[in-house]
Amino acid sequence: MQGDEMFKKKLVVLGVVFCLAFAGTAAAKTIVNGIDANYPPFAYVDKNGNPAGFDVDALNWIGKEMGFEVEHKPMEWSTIVQAVAANKIDMVMSGMTITDERKKQVNFSIPYWTVANVFVVRKDSDLTTEKIIASKGQVGYQAGTSDGKHLIEENEKEGWQLKLRQYDSAPQIIAEVINGRIIAGEMNMTPAQDAIAKGKPVKIAGIYGVKEDFGVAIRHDDQELEQLINEGLKRLMADPYWEELKAKHIK
Repeated sequence: MQGDEMFKKKLVVLGVVFCLAFAGTAAAKTIVNGIDANYPPFAYVDKNGNPAGFDVDALNWIGKEMGFEVEHKPMEWSTIVQAVAANKIDMVMSGMTITDERKKQVNFSIPYWTVANVFVVRKDSDLTTEKIIASKGQVGYQAGTSDGKHLIEENEKEGWQLKLRQYDSAPQIIAEVINGRIIAGEMNMTPAQDAIAKGKPVKIAGIYGVKEDFGVAIRHDDQELEQLINEGLKRLMADPYWEELKAKHIK
């Protein structure tokens, strides 16, 4: 009898262990990713109110590959780094440039995209980068961006006397260029190309500044997530899906 009782107890223990293991697998950790709600093609909210874009699809793939769920949370871009540092969200994968200033508040993953910065003008404009800088005209930039910050600093340092206007998103800047409220808009090349591909009557006047690398922002103390994301990015960029993503989103 003692042997039977012991066997039954072992079965009960094994059953509990199995249930706990199953529950842990079923309840995969959810990672909250902060995104810019209006930064196509990398991240935006589509017409149905759902997060979409290159980075959204990329992180969803990484989550499945590395075993975690993803929630994409649209946020104000100018304070999104502080939200990571304050543990309000877990990370930002949304076309974010790796900068030394941001590294004071967050860590970054390995780079996964390199982009140039450009000036965008109306399609019928004859403005070039040099003409824009010499114009003393009104030029738009996006709040909270590294390239916008650089433009402000260069305008003051070099004495260009541009009248700089701040906007919440690249699409807003494009709209202001089209309606003539500003002579040009400064932004990353990819959203500029996205606007052109969608038929907006604008063009790229020229390159401005230096190329920038995009990375995923993660809290300094979350080394586990940083390792997961780095490994996930390596796997993604080595997978055929990476080329599918570029073909789908990058025009």
